[in-house]
Amino acid sequence: MKMSGQDPDSLLRPIRKDTPTESRGKLKIFFGYAAGSGKTYAMLQAAHQAKERGMDVVAGYIEPHGRPQTMALLCGLEQIPTKQIQHDGIILREFDIDAALKRRPQIILVDEFAHTNAEGSRHAKRYQDVEELLNAGINVYTTVNVQHIESLNDMVASITGTMVKERIPDSVFDQANQVELVDIEPEELLERMARESVSQREQAECVAENLTALREVALRRCADRVNLLTESARIHGRSEYHTDEHILVCLSSSPSNAKIIRTAARMARAFRGTFTALFVETPGGKFMNESDKKRLRENMRLAEQLGAAIETSYGEDVPYQIAEFARLSGVSKIVIGRSTATRKSVFGKPTLTERLIDAAPNLDIHVIPDANAENKYSDLKIKMSGAMPVRDIGNSLLVLLIATLIGYIFYSLGFTEANIIAVYIFGVLITSIITTNRLCSLVTSFVSVLVFNFFFTIPRFTFHFYDPDYLVTFTIMFMVAILTGSLATKLKDNAKQSARAAFRTKILFETNQLFQKETDEQSILNATAEQLIKLLKRDLVIYPSEGKNLADPVIYRVGHGDTYDLTSENEKAVAAWVFRNNKHAGATTDTLSNARCRYLAVRVNQQVYGVVGIAMDEVPLDSFENSVLLSILGECALALENVKNAKEKEEAAIMAENEQLRANLLRAISHDLRTPLTSISGSASNLLTNYEKMDDAIRVQTFTDIYDDSMWLINLVENLLAVTRIEGGRVNLTKSVELMDEVITEALRHINRKSKEHIIRTSFSQDFLLAHIDAKLVVQVIINLVDNAIKYTPAGSTIEICTDKKDQWIVVSVSDDGPGIPDDQKSRIFDMFYSGTNKIADSRRSLGLGLSLCKSIVTAHGGTISISDNQPKGAIFTFTLPAGEVELNE
Repeated sequence: MKMSGQDPDSLLRPIRKDTPTESRGKLKIFFGYAAGSGKTYAMLQAAHQAKERGMDVVAGYIEPHGRPQTMALLCGLEQIPTKQIQHDGIILREFDIDAALKRRPQIILVDEFAHTNAEGSRHAKRYQDVEELLNAGINVYTTVNVQHIESLNDMVASITGTMVKERIPDSVFDQANQVELVDIEPEELLERMARESVSQREQAECVAENLTALREVALRRCADRVNLLTESARIHGRSEYHTDEHILVCLSSSPSNAKIIRTAARMARAFRGTFTALFVETPGGKFMNESDKKRLRENMRLAEQLGAAIETSYGEDVPYQIAEFARLSGVSKIVIGRSTATRKSVFGKPTLTERLIDAAPNLDIHVIPDANAENKYSDLKIKMSGAMPVRDIGNSLLVLLIATLIGYIFYSLGFTEANIIAVYIFGVLITSIITTNRLCSLVTSFVSVLVFNFFFTIPRFTFHFYDPDYLVTFTIMFMVAILTGSLATKLKDNAKQSARAAFRTKILFETNQLFQKETDEQSILNATAEQLIKLLKRDLVIYPSEGKNLADPVIYRVGHGDTYDLTSENEKAVAAWVFRNNKHAGATTDTLSNARCRYLAVRVNQQVYGVVGIAMDEVPLDSFENSVLLSILGECALALENVKNAKEKEEAAIMAENEQLRANLLRAISHDLRTPLTSISGSASNLLTNYEKMDDAIRVQTFTDIYDDSMWLINLVENLLAVTRIEGGRVNLTKSVELMDEVITEALRHINRKSKEHIIRTSFSQDFLLAHIDAKLVVQVIINLVDNAIKYTPAGSTIEICTDKKDQWIVVSVSDDGPGIPDDQKSRIFDMFYSGTNKIADSRRSLGLGLSLCKSIVTAHGGTISISDNQPKGAIFTFTLPAGEVELNE
């Protein structure tokens, strides 16, 4: 489709600008039962009343129909200029949605709700323009007549004799926030029409009987809407409410199928039941012409607009497929069209309606007259019997030739004619399998009889025969050949359909398995693209979401070599519109249909996780492909949501852990820091007050206590700072190659003075052990391990530090011969703030940070730390560090 009068760039340029998302606007519909009832006049009056209340009111599009009173009410209202679109040499005035979005009033008036926009507009229908305004947070006043309601179209047409093409879905009408019925007596309306200029169509509709009937339909439709709102309120209020009604309508490409769909929709609404539309795809469906395919897609779209769930089934026997689906899905009522084809005799073939009634005797079947059914089916049969491909003709002739040669051999060997006939029947069976047109098996059956008569009946090499029994033989041979060929063809078609359905089911199953394995967004999107390409054999482009915008697109090609642009500025604009509005758009849709791709949102409810574009190449998806596509995108959205929830859960766990760390630190500081500070303060106060009275020994002891408490605090603060840096990931290791003997010697120089009460030995390897480490942090590890041994072992205990090398690792162990660590505490000994139940030798309370810090430092170096029992008693702490080498530059 080409746009007329407007360049795609200029059309889509306004869409590229981000519009702020606000709460959804409210829709008020002024509803009438006939033209001239005063809908636009009432809407303008309501607009003036709103303006008097201080509301910002703008007229977006008003169709005054040349009525002076209506045009007078436009005075005092700001009007948005209409958009001029040239179409077939005519300038058309259309509502300018971009100007309305830019102006953003509180209330905007948009007349003619069911209007079809000119080609080149963003949306095909005006109600879609209104939907975008509502999503932008703008309140809308609009007008519509009863004949424009989709489900009432046939009913109104039967009253007026005119089929209206401009219609709106029932869901749009029912979801309006307010519907005001503009009612007027039919006689008064006729008098108004007599005073004003009206079209011939309106004059034909406006007779008293028609107006009364239309008024009744409009009143009933408003009452139905009120009942629907009441039931919805009961459901939301958790009142007891349930229904077992499930309405099933059968889809076809028949021109009258739209009437059947609307009837079924009205039934579903009246019964407050579930509404499903079923299409049974038969092998003959591939012979549909383009007009039938287009009509079928329109009927499916109509059913979807009326709230039906679209389902597809495959099979040769249509009534059986419908009955089985109804049985498995719990359908209570079936709505079908009545075929005008009747049996030509008592022994004639039952019609589809009769066969369905026999197949589903326990269901309510509502039959709607379908005058076009007979022509439809006959046309389909003609199309199925079209010209045979040259390849099929060649294959059929080859099979006949081979069967004749085999028959000639059998004849020469004295086999009976029954064996030769069996060879030809087998040939017909082979022809049915290797050809694509059903007509091949029929023609081959007939030619086989002629060939058998020509070569193998007396007189030979003529089409005459002496024995009259051959007439029966030829007849049976022909019938058996036809029956065999037909059955083989059906089996082949059913096998193809089964393989197709199995393939698509396999894709869905594989998709579910892939999504369960993936743990990040990009992997899920890659898996989605892989499965969609496998299903659709089309190029894809995926736009992941990035906050409130779309990230850069990723293109996935089928691999056939086409390199056409799927990420032009216009394509990106359509994808952005889909992301903001959470609706489908692009090729084969009514919104921005000039795009190369069809764009769908990857969404869960109102949350959009990305947009997928599918290159359509002017070939729309069939119903089953579309349903599988939506299923895969739904699975993808759920997988992305699970990943998002997992990340949020992980972040919440980290925050909770950090909060726990903060609480523990505050608790430790408030309790454990107070003791040494109190001791230091008390000792200092004692010195200041009683210094002269103290002897030298007491003074030295007091100074020693102050020093010990200060060193304890310094060591504690160092550990706290180191823990917070490492746990927060803010530490940068400054690695260098160091001699482990020197590192350990440096660490022992900073050991607590209590070490004088213990025996500390070192056992170094005879080789020079070099480690690639951050020396300052490793010194802290050794200090903490030795201090830990000093704290938890009695005076006089032996502490030994050993080094060794194992493969590419330096192994350091710190052992003692103290009481050891119980087995039930070993698994938690390196946890932060865990101090165990052992009593500290100096009776101080430990914060439980030292060993946790050791583990963090060793892990940051890529090593490990563990604890084991010493023999005969005590504990051994062992940790590993990466070995290093010195590079010599000659």
